[in-house]
Amino acid sequence: MRLTVGWSLAIGISLSACSVRFGPDENSTSPAAEVTAQPQWSAQAKEQLRKALEARAVHGLDKVDFGATSNADADLTGQAMRYAAALARGAADPTKLYDVYTVPRPSPDLKAGLANALRAGDLTGWFASLAPQDANYKKLSDAYLRLLRAPAQSVAEIPVMGEAIKPGAVDPRIPAIARELAILDYVTPEDAQGDRYTPKLITAVRQMQADYGMKPDGIIGSEALAILNMSDVDRSRAIAVSMERLRWLERTPPATRIDVNLAAARLTYWRDGKIVDSRKVIVGEPDTETPQLGSPIFRLVANPTWTVPRSIQEKEIVNKGSGYLKANNMVWKDGWIVQQPGPKNSLGLVKFDMQNDHAIYLHDTPAKPLFAMVQRQRSHGCVRVEDALGFAEMLAKDEGVLDEWHTARASGRETFVKLPGQIPVRMLYQTVLFDGADEPIVRNDPYGWDDRIGAALGFKAGKALRVQSGAVDVGP
Repeated sequence: MRLTVGWSLAIGISLSACSVRFGPDENSTSPAAEVTAQPQWSAQAKEQLRKALEARAVHGLDKVDFGATSNADADLTGQAMRYAAALARGAADPTKLYDVYTVPRPSPDLKAGLANALRAGDLTGWFASLAPQDANYKKLSDAYLRLLRAPAQSVAEIPVMGEAIKPGAVDPRIPAIARELAILDYVTPEDAQGDRYTPKLITAVRQMQADYGMKPDGIIGSEALAILNMSDVDRSRAIAVSMERLRWLERTPPATRIDVNLAAARLTYWRDGKIVDSRKVIVGEPDTETPQLGSPIFRLVANPTWTVPRSIQEKEIVNKGSGYLKANNMVWKDGWIVQQPGPKNSLGLVKFDMQNDHAIYLHDTPAKPLFAMVQRQRSHGCVRVEDALGFAEMLAKDEGVLDEWHTARASGRETFVKLPGQIPVRMLYQTVLFDGADEPIVRNDPYGWDDRIGAALGFKAGKALRVQSGAVDVGP
């Protein structure tokens, strides 16, 4: 089977060569102690548990060992609770894998659920109900199972043997290379035709090489092919990681919300359960990653000022002198450098104020050319929105404050427009997308965050080719 490849977690687990084993306290359930007055484990229930665990690859959990130490009821209860917790909330705890993770998570009553399932004699149905039920989770599961059944690959998808491919050459590897470049968004599918290394493909390869810190000479050698190649092992690992991330999320998220995929640098606006807008964003570069937050927008800020954070002030501005401050409309105020409203302001002409303890928010930017880049992990951590004024107009209209927003914009001064209802925002990280396709598209892992979850699921570390960007301006 061939899956397309493109662009679209220190926990209480001990690792062995090929599996991960849950300790008795995993997910803080202490299952054997918590389930009290439960029905005894019948032979039927034991068989249902055995079959469920044998089939756990359907959730990408085949490398995780939920084993009981004996056939005693207490040990079986602990085993069932650990497996149920993995399905309901994830096999790993993202708050332990990452310094910051505040996206809302499910919190079902597993103790009562197990007791009820044992009484009803339907452990199979209960387990099945705990995992995500959406179509994308099912597609990921199907793709993972197909990869498990496929013969192991001994060579890369695009052969690395042979001479490097130089501009203008004809090479039988070009169609596969062009297809991967299209999936990675460096060319359009229409440009991925034929076996000649054309100028459009050369430009795409040079941009890809620059993004990954390679010499942008347009020559396709082993380094460039390493970016384009991905084995079935890498694919199956990425898909299992993606299923795990979906298990962390609420099964019924807010119908009106904004989701930001940090890995793909895209924003999706949901209104009343339907996608009404999607656009590019600029997110934190690999050394100043945007954290995975659940944090609402509560107001729009027209013509914002920007109080420069100490870290940026001390590293990038303080030694540049008064001329730099004047040229960029910056002034000293109470010991802080503050950039005044205007077209040069690093927040642009609108800020989407959010409630969190990490000074992360959405905003406009004067650095518009960055949105044309393929790898958009380029900021100091905040999220810059493509056509932010248009997006603010959309939100203001949907929230019934359009007149107030227009008045605030026209004032030319920093003005706050409170939204009548907060709009939840989820900063997520998904390296596997569908983009309207039936087969999952495995895209880049720009922060290298898949390794933490992969290790928690029992996978060996994969390749995480990180973007070599360097912030191009001092903006947040």
